[in-house]
Amino acid sequence: MVAGGRGAAVGIGVAVVMAVLGIQICSAQISRSGFPSEFVFGTASSAFQYEGAIKEGGRGLTIWDTFSHSFGKVIDSSNADDAVDQYHRYPEDIKLMKDMGMDAYRFSIAWSRIFTNGSGEINQAGVDHYNDFINALLAQGIEPYVTLYHWDLPQALEDRYTGWLSPQIIQDFAVFAETCFQKFGDRVKNWITFNEPHTFATQGYDIGLHAPGRCSILLHLKCRNGNSATEPYIVAHNLLLSHAAVSDIYRRKYQKSQGGVIGISLDVIWFVPGTNSTDDIQATQRAQDFQLGWFLNPLIFGEYPSSMRSRVGGRLPTFSASESALVKGSLDFVGINHYTTFYAYHNSTNIIGVVLNDSIADSGAFTVPFKGLKTIAERANSIWLYIVPSGMRSLMNYIKNNYGNPLVIITENGMDDPNDRSKPIKEALKDEKRIRYHNGYLTNLLAAIKEDGCNVKGYFAWSLLDNWEWSAGFTSRFGLYYVDYKDKLKRYPKDSVQWFKNFLAS
Repeated sequence: MVAGGRGAAVGIGVAVVMAVLGIQICSAQISRSGFPSEFVFGTASSAFQYEGAIKEGGRGLTIWDTFSHSFGKVIDSSNADDAVDQYHRYPEDIKLMKDMGMDAYRFSIAWSRIFTNGSGEINQAGVDHYNDFINALLAQGIEPYVTLYHWDLPQALEDRYTGWLSPQIIQDFAVFAETCFQKFGDRVKNWITFNEPHTFATQGYDIGLHAPGRCSILLHLKCRNGNSATEPYIVAHNLLLSHAAVSDIYRRKYQKSQGGVIGISLDVIWFVPGTNSTDDIQATQRAQDFQLGWFLNPLIFGEYPSSMRSRVGGRLPTFSASESALVKGSLDFVGINHYTTFYAYHNSTNIIGVVLNDSIADSGAFTVPFKGLKTIAERANSIWLYIVPSGMRSLMNYIKNNYGNPLVIITENGMDDPNDRSKPIKEALKDEKRIRYHNGYLTNLLAAIKEDGCNVKGYFAWSLLDNWEWSAGFTSRFGLYYVDYKDKLKRYPKDSVQWFKNFLAS
């Protein structure tokens, strides 16, 4: 069933019923033995949020270095110059993963460590670092899952040709990716081209809250350059073509000899209709088309969702016949980053469109985590993160029913606590809410696999450590391990670490 069709809207309605059922089972006790024997459990991270050491080993500057050092871009005025210093402390961190019983670690390779200026001469020091890191993981029985791009574009490419706004990026990204296949592919068997292209396109080029901070939204105080009505679509199009080019290179030249797989990680908020009206049910489908469908439809079917094509019109780039053929089917698995669920309402006024004039307004849907003054569920720390475990099961069924049940890996799932500087560390380690969160989401994931037949093979908790959270800086703690930012970045296990150890040993 093609997303955007009548059947998909019916699927949304069915999912609402499933959501109610899902809530009823989220408190069940689960164990690793309940999951398929080949199922992979791991933790996740990204280079910019973890590594630090931004001026060591030949690393070049990135758009996030520039952005985070610009006034007013990060809520606590912090930066990731040191982050949590995994560049130096990875042996210690790998032991933490091993001690928990994790099977795998998802991390990203910093493009500017391999090519200091984004292209040109290979930086051997960067290659050596990741070789050592990968070898250390494997020595402890931890399988590496490598993300090639987690938002940290080399600043040199942004300066040279405006980065992802230019088709030149396709060639440069392909060279970077192929270099990684050549240098690390004998040991890395799981590749992810991009992390959250939807977030990158909208936050970076629509509303300007992430690097490179471009937008044209009326009254926006933090960005002046850009065009919110066109640039998110151009960036997303170039990302999809880059993914397809890299996937083609890997499959033609490396997959058979190296024996690996290649996919992409997409961010997905699950949406449920704010009311049972036809308008809100249709708006819910459009919201999903403009989020998940924006990327997964081309990757599965070779074209953008029909709702996007009709509503965006000539501002939405088109695929040539050859490009469509290259993009379609260009993945071995779908990575899903899922955290929360929102309500969706039909946008019956044009006020939002006039103010925003962007990809968000184009959907004609208004998505929020509350009805009136009542929130959809208990909130974590982030203003966007509400704890709705049933959304996991509903989302997995939506992907199964609308996209032919592709192989899925949950490449991120987790929740944050506030960084309360007045709270003693001993108290901060008591993260019962996080335990309930993972138990609830994993329970619903297991039901989706065992009861509904969803094709899911892995789950990666975000995140191993508390870390630097982009525009939220150090105000948010997602880690299973507490990082003491005031005492040499010491790591302390939260109660959720013991929960995972018990779960994974069961």
